[in-house]
Amino acid sequence: MAQDLKDCRVSCKLSWEDLQALCRRERLVCKQLSVTKNNFNDYEVEYLCNYKKHKGREFFLVKWKGYTESENTWEPFKNLKCPILLHQFRQDMKTALLQANKPLDSESLSTPIVSFLLQRAKQRLKLQKWEDLMNQTCKQKGRIFVCNEVDLDGPPKNFIYINENKLGKGVNVNPVIVGCECDDCFSQPVDGCCPGLLKHRRAYNDNRQVKVMPGVPIYECNSKCRCGPDCANRVVQKGIQYDLCIFKTANGRGWGVRTLQRIYKNSFVMEYLGEIITTEEAERRGVVYDKQGVTYLFDLDYVDDVYTIDAAHYGNISHFVNHSCDPNLQVYNVFIDNLDERLPRIAFFAKRGIRAGEELTFDYKMTVDPIDAESSKMDSEFSRAGIEGSPIKQIHMECKCGVKTCRKYLF
Repeated sequence: MAQDLKDCRVSCKLSWEDLQALCRRERLVCKQLSVTKNNFNDYEVEYLCNYKKHKGREFFLVKWKGYTESENTWEPFKNLKCPILLHQFRQDMKTALLQANKPLDSESLSTPIVSFLLQRAKQRLKLQKWEDLMNQTCKQKGRIFVCNEVDLDGPPKNFIYINENKLGKGVNVNPVIVGCECDDCFSQPVDGCCPGLLKHRRAYNDNRQVKVMPGVPIYECNSKCRCGPDCANRVVQKGIQYDLCIFKTANGRGWGVRTLQRIYKNSFVMEYLGEIITTEEAERRGVVYDKQGVTYLFDLDYVDDVYTIDAAHYGNISHFVNHSCDPNLQVYNVFIDNLDERLPRIAFFAKRGIRAGEELTFDYKMTVDPIDAESSKMDSEFSRAGIEGSPIKQIHMECKCGVKTCRKYLF
């Protein structure tokens, strides 16, 4: 039995930092964790949970990482080397004092204020762990950040972040068996590269910006192609390239997504991911979601209404993108390692230039405007684009425009 378990490995439930704290607490030297006798007394602040002044000196109640709350200690300001935590705590304390109509120079805090500060600190820890988990799951250049300065809500429950679509029962995907023979898909395409083999135009320009109108399918190079990973016809498959932030909206629309970087018109932004299910299963789930007042069912009806993406419980950052009648994202159907036209991948491209800090939105029911449809001229300015596009199933959400009569009940 022992021999059978020789190469067995079991994941540890503690984080690297928690293991370090445990070793220091037990006075154990661990080379792998960089714990030595010289840093036994290096304690790390997990969060701050109370405040008081005594004879003009500031003291903070500290929760130490790796220790229980019963072992919290009051520490003078000079002992704390955590400027970010101190800044966040002071901001939260100021907010709580203003809401309670208390003086900002209070020497001690009331029980309700202390309770709020503790909840806020624990919320930030949960959101940070969620943020770390999402970035560990993603295999892309762009990072995901999380921010909630509106309420005490933590990460959404019953939601699993995924990096690729999950196949539901009754859904089968046939992998591609042929690819292009190009050495350089742009300067020396063979038979029109992957798009040409399927009688379509190349979808991207030299800057990897989409140049075909919505409704026209995009065929990217796949795993069977001769070209390498740096091919300019590999865009959606490379994942999100911009730093994005999931944030809590201040006007009651729940979570939203904003970009932390400028995005040029016609650039790829993100893919809509979820669980791919049959239309029959989507109808069954739709009844349940309708009673809840919201749904994330996206019909894959490029040619036939056979499959649907359900992003309610499995999805990526697109799960949090809100609706707008004046969206800045456009939907495209993309094919890469699967050429079944009933199973396109859903990609969002920038409909216009998007400024850093701007919320990302798409219209759950788009129409096609032929103006500027095939233009190969990609603007680098922040002018409005005239292109619009296609699909979602039963979405019940209030529009970003704020007009309460503007609701989508689309079937």
